[in-house]
Amino acid sequence: MELRSLGLRTELIFHRFEGQVTDRGAYLLIRTPSNPNYHWGNMLMFPGPPGPGDYERWEELFRSELGNPPHRVYGWDKEREVAGGGCGGEASGPAPVGAIEPFLAAGFRVEQTVVLTATEVHDPPSINREAVVRPLKSDADWQAALELGVLCRDFRYGEEGYRTYLAPKMKTYRRMQDAGLGSWFGAFWGEKLVADMGVFAEAGIARFQSVKTHPDFRRRGICGTSVAEVARYALGELGASQLVMLADPGYQAARIYESVGFVPRERVAGVARP
Repeated sequence: MELRSLGLRTELIFHRFEGQVTDRGAYLLIRTPSNPNYHWGNMLMFPGPPGPGDYERWEELFRSELGNPPHRVYGWDKEREVAGGGCGGEASGPAPVGAIEPFLAAGFRVEQTVVLTATEVHDPPSINREAVVRPLKSDADWQAALELGVLCRDFRYGEEGYRTYLAPKMKTYRRMQDAGLGSWFGAFWGEKLVADMGVFAEAGIARFQSVKTHPDFRRRGICGTSVAEVARYALGELGASQLVMLADPGYQAARIYESVGFVPRERVAGVARP
């Protein structure tokens, strides 16, 4: 199965590094045996949204491939292109088409993501030069990134469970950095890590990961400034010709990315029951 979506294709950079991607022809099986709490790393990916009868069929496939863990995640290839206009417009349109009702009745929720791209970037309207942006180096740096990730988590997830998922995930990013595939950057306010993000490249395409800012340091221009600096690193040091970023279409962060030159290109979706 060949993915059309640039956003999903760049997801496979990470799935192949830390887990297994198996092409079953009609769908992709994605497994991360080292991190069973990584919901989107233990899932099935289909060519399109569900049709009539797919709820039962997909559930049977999931059980046969992944057993019966408490979570379920199904994704599908991009629904449509996004013709610009910002992330608050067409990109955040109605829920995906298809036979979605049986999934909703079973406790699934629809997850929609806008894929933004750029080939060059510029400084944001509000620049912050007080925070120093640099790659993480020490064990203390990486521990601070883990703690920031737990603090900034979606609070639908409990702290203990999220930490169990995120700790091995951050170790994977550190191994990817050690392998020369990219870097994890932090924005430091003095000695305090106040924002961070990763960027990793393959075949000339660089994919950002997990951009976040400490709640006490938001609206200071730190995020936009950091994204622009890290993007320049990807275009220069990593030799990337295209940058890819994923964002919640209704979240302010998407507009921050647009403020430095990213443009929404496509929308992808899936259903998840954590």
